[in-house]
Amino acid sequence: MATTPIAIYRGAATTNTATTLNTVPSGKTWIITNIVVTNTSASLQSYTLGLDGVSIANTVSISANDSVVIDMKQVLAASKTVTGGASATSVTFHISGVEIG
Repeated sequence: MATTPIAIYRGAATTNTATTLNTVPSGKTWIITNIVVTNTSASLQSYTLGLDGVSIANTVSISANDSVVIDMKQVLAASKTVTGGASATSVTFHISGVEIG
């Protein structure tokens, strides 16, 4: 099976914290390896992230003009989702991983 590094999600958060950011395609498996959350605003914000319906960050504060790096190794099977959102669209996510299949 092919193993390919991928960008799972790159972009601004929505203000709906349950937004589906991406879904694992049929016949594929993802390993989430790294998440970078950045607040580009001049004020404190918060963000929420989840993998397959399980919260990994629930309304976590992020300082003005700051970033948070989350290193992990989490496996997601086909049709599982990555969800997230933030208190403002000035919060961005960069979610990286590996796709197998």
